[in-house]
Amino acid sequence: MSYIKENFLLKNKTAERLYFDYAKNMPIFDYHCHLPEKQILENKKFNDIFEIWLAGDHYKWRLMRNYGIDEEYITGSKSNKEKFLAYCKTLGAAFGNPLYHWSQVELKEYFGCELEINEKNADAIWDFCNDYIQKHEVTPQSLIEMSNVTHVFTTNEVFDDLTTFEKIKEKGYKFTVIPAFRADKIMNIDAKDYLTSLEKLEKVTHKISSFGDLERAIEKRLQEFIKVGARASDIALECVYDVYQRDEAKKALYKRMDGKEVDESEAEAFKGYLTYYLMKLYSKYNIATELHVGAMRNNNGKMLEKLGLDTGFDSISDKNSVSKLSRLMDKLNSEDSLPKLILFNLNPKMNCELMTILGCFQSSEAQGKIQYGPAWWFLDNKVGMKKHLEDLCATGHIGAFVGMLTDSRSLLSYPRHHYFRRILCSYLGTLIENGEMTQDLEFVGQVVKNICYNNAIRYFNI
Repeated sequence: MSYIKENFLLKNKTAERLYFDYAKNMPIFDYHCHLPEKQILENKKFNDIFEIWLAGDHYKWRLMRNYGIDEEYITGSKSNKEKFLAYCKTLGAAFGNPLYHWSQVELKEYFGCELEINEKNADAIWDFCNDYIQKHEVTPQSLIEMSNVTHVFTTNEVFDDLTTFEKIKEKGYKFTVIPAFRADKIMNIDAKDYLTSLEKLEKVTHKISSFGDLERAIEKRLQEFIKVGARASDIALECVYDVYQRDEAKKALYKRMDGKEVDESEAEAFKGYLTYYLMKLYSKYNIATELHVGAMRNNNGKMLEKLGLDTGFDSISDKNSVSKLSRLMDKLNSEDSLPKLILFNLNPKMNCELMTILGCFQSSEAQGKIQYGPAWWFLDNKVGMKKHLEDLCATGHIGAFVGMLTDSRSLLSYPRHHYFRRILCSYLGTLIENGEMTQDLEFVGQVVKNICYNNAIRYFNI
């Protein structure tokens, strides 16, 4: 039987009361994920557990590689069942890894399977889950609705097809799916296929012959995103860059449009200016900015060539964003153009430095206008979440926190919200039992409910 019990991660009776009375049944607002919206629209029934559990989930792929599993059993030609069995074998001894917990919870919550995941039980789990899938209509819609999700913000590039979102709306699902605006492929001027991305933007806007054409094309697409409901944007950078002059960015663009490569300083000039331009644009249209910093991507060139982007070969960067983020925010703030901002930091060494900068630019425009986002990616685990809460309480205001997200491509990732909620309730419950905060559980419970859901609803003006 599964080791996941009712009081999993809940350290005391107060934590249990906070979780079961206030947190557990709150809906989920997934304000940042990478679910493919076309899959949600098509809503096809899944054939087996592999399709739901392992296809496209590079968190799981990475764990398998760490255990020495051959790539043929991960992204290669082996059958779905062989890949599934290899993952179960991997997970059996992955003690302490968040996937060891998440995967077990996913089996229990979605399929009612309480067998422990290991090599010995792998065949039985495969049969049990596939039997469930055959007997029930397991689709993207059913999984999202089963998870009590009300809103999903997918992450979409500036040139993506937006008609999908109108079609999803016509389906009448119990949840809404809205795109978050992302211009990373237009920002990453040093990317090998940059000119192809520029051509894709031209096809949905107009001919881009000048820097002004590019700026107008980006703004035009943002307006189109807003028409289908967009409330958020996303920017992903290894680190925050200096705010360069527009002329420097223009030079880099024209050089790239001439078919020449740009050097590192030219790329930084372009990215630095475009980050500033985008955030100024988001402020103009009251679009919240989700800024992700600290990921060093595509470390393994051989596997990038073989499998492409987002396949599990990224890591934590040691580049420092602290002073440059301060200058960027100060410039925007002085121009009355600082948008609502959620900062996601991947390097835990900089938690407090970045949190204290964010506290310098708050305003009454929104409760927690400038947010320190939840523990993200490599920090999305028990240790990372607890440290995030400790640092947030020490340097910010937990009552304004917009809570958890999935940041995932997997439809089974929603138990991560409950994982976070248990850790949150355990953290607060311990403070209560230690006599370090109010004993008024009804008041604390309302704060918990706000963090789980209500704060995000308010923040994104839903």
